[in-house]
Amino acid sequence: MTMAHIIILLATGIGVGFASGLLGVGGAFIMTPVQYMIYTDMGFPTDIAIKLAFGTSLLVILPISLSGAWRHSKLGVVYWKAAIIMGSCGLIAAFGGAVLATHLPGAALKIAFGAIALLAGVRMLTAKSPTIEEEPKDNPWLWIAWAIPIGVVAGIIGIGGGILVVPVMMLALKFKMHNAVATSLAMMLFTSIGGAIGYIINGLGVSNLPAYSIGYVNLPAWLLLAVAGAGMAQVGAMTVHRLSAKQLRYIFIAVIFYMGLKMLGVFDWLGWPI
Repeated sequence: MTMAHIIILLATGIGVGFASGLLGVGGAFIMTPVQYMIYTDMGFPTDIAIKLAFGTSLLVILPISLSGAWRHSKLGVVYWKAAIIMGSCGLIAAFGGAVLATHLPGAALKIAFGAIALLAGVRMLTAKSPTIEEEPKDNPWLWIAWAIPIGVVAGIIGIGGGILVVPVMMLALKFKMHNAVATSLAMMLFTSIGGAIGYIINGLGVSNLPAYSIGYVNLPAWLLLAVAGAGMAQVGAMTVHRLSAKQLRYIFIAVIFYMGLKMLGVFDWLGWPI
């Protein structure tokens, strides 16, 4: 890993932490493309590079989501009952998804990552805001029904699940935007653990991984991203309460679209260096 790679990872961690606290996402939408480019630049093939990016991102999400959830909890906007029930189910499902992903082609995982992100963005963009504000759905069975598929997808494509959880909480569970962001972060404490364990266990014994890797988790990259990100998650969590729900929603949608197009290779196809 070169000095340029180290600087890029530290800068990425800062952006990830802020986005995590602000939008209730784990930040894999930023970390995964950046890490993928670094690992391929280091000479690793697509299959290894994308799985390293997924596994490492999932473990980075743990300290970042912990930092952001703690700040949101102090502000009283986390629905802990929903977060614990959905997170517990999501943990098991994410482990299963991660195990499945380690046996799939890396190129397919990269495309799936981008496609799911775009679908989530389109759904949020086209959904109509309710004319009458409804009370949040207080139904544990409904929470479980959503948590299991979200957990599986999160494990497969190496995300905490925020890009899926926030739209589901807003549109299906009727959470307010700020509560959805905060509760999503708390839920990701669980899903990130399940997914990371799956990538670690199934990466043990794989040859030609970077130095200081445990399975599909690269410890130097994890440290650089986590240290920079955990502090900035506090800043993002404080900033979110200064924005309106409408502003927050459109920022979230813009970020999702960028991430999806990036991983699908659209910008590369167009020759845009972004």
